Amino acid sequence: MIRRSITPELLLRAYAAGVFPMAESRGDPDLHWIDPPRRGVLPMDGFHMSRSLRRRILRAPWEIRLNADFAGVIAGCADRPDTWINDGIFRLSCALHDMGFAHSLEVREDGQLVGGVYGVALGAAFFAESMFSQRTDASKVALAYLVDRLGRAGFSLIDTQFLTPHLATLGGVEISRASYRARLQKALSQQADFASPGPVPPPQELVQRMTQMSKRR
Repeated sequence: MIRRSITPELLLRAYAAGVFPMAESRGDPDLHWIDPPRRGVLPMDGFHMSRSLRRRILRAPWEIRLNADFAGVIAGCADRPDTWINDGIFRLSCALHDMGFAHSLEVREDGQLVGGVYGVALGAAFFAESMFSQRTDASKVALAYLVDRLGRAGFSLIDTQFLTPHLATLGGVEISRASYRARLQKALSQQADFASPGPVPPPQELVQRMTQMSKRR
């Protein structure tokens, strides 16, 4: 159990050690260290872009932005009946964002936030924390843009914590704790820069690049 006095610096050390915090519920004042025996990861070259997702990316009237409303993305992720995001998670995540370690990718429609994903970056490891969607496929689109950015920015590990059926359809896999720790240590010894790819690519460029990646697998 972690009391609410946990610091952002301690949280970064926990990520580097392979553990992460969760709350039992929104109203639970405490956090708990989680170190699952099986870990969900999304291979850098393994994202599955279905035909329907390609069409959604090309046709949906959405704007993709980076780090424009980090707090809004966390609030969107927590806006569900059951959530592990309590006030402590919210506060610590925002602190990491202010320090330059946490990032968000947002999907907007007519200026309104309708989907997004956020996570923490350390070395060449990205710890994808949560995503949400208020429009069909908005979270999938956010994840597609995120994977593309991380690959171009030099990241080598995308940690999804657990493998959900939703993530499995997008190419997520499950590995052992030992395998995860080995990949994590390698990624932490490398350097990556979330901002280095520059502006968000247009939909056509994203789809072309990720389609070519799928053909190489």
